[in-house]
Amino acid sequence: MGLLSKKDTKETKDFETEFHFPTSGQTVLIFTRNPELGKVKTRLAAGVGDEAALAIYKFLLEHTVSITKDLSADKQVFYSEKIRSEDLWDESNYIKKLQYGVDLGARMHKAFENSFKAGYKKVIIIGSDMYDLSQRDIDLAFSELDHHDFIVGPAQDGGYYLLGMTFLLPQLFQNKEWGTETVLEDTLKDLRSHSFKLLEVRNDVDYYEDIKGIDAFIPFLPNHLK
Repeated sequence: MGLLSKKDTKETKDFETEFHFPTSGQTVLIFTRNPELGKVKTRLAAGVGDEAALAIYKFLLEHTVSITKDLSADKQVFYSEKIRSEDLWDESNYIKKLQYGVDLGARMHKAFENSFKAGYKKVIIIGSDMYDLSQRDIDLAFSELDHHDFIVGPAQDGGYYLLGMTFLLPQLFQNKEWGTETVLEDTLKDLRSHSFKLLEVRNDVDYYEDIKGIDAFIPFLPNHLK
């Protein structure tokens, strides 16, 4: 997930939807990095090279579009640095936003806060690099929010790949060492006095070992790793 935000760009059609009217009671927030060589999947790049890492990230972005485009929810995609028009995120289906905040927690907090202020009753956030994630998982998460206030999708590395809620709980975004194996544990501590549900554990893509032997990624690898 990306860092901060700025709107200046050479593309004249770039824009941010400053405000929108919800078309449903639920929304999914998709946090994404702008796909630029040497700036995405840097830990993966250490094993496969910058070009392969970028190609894999673009493939993961396409996968994320495929599992979210038909959701019965408003879809908001949050760019890390610059909003792009006429990219794979179709403006007729995705509301385009920028991430704002000094760290990942602050950026997620802001996105959730604005979504609840807009009138949504269920809000779920995901990243854009989860090959193991499916539309069924997200649909299930929304359904579970009928019975629980919070939903968490644990990742194998000690973080989470999905977080959903029916009301804003600010402490979920505070006092966390983002990007470390303690995030899930610390998040669950914050939820001890609340009703929450855990989804199945999934594996995200951070290192070469996370994709080694998976057929879908072989075409993107340099020859010596195929």
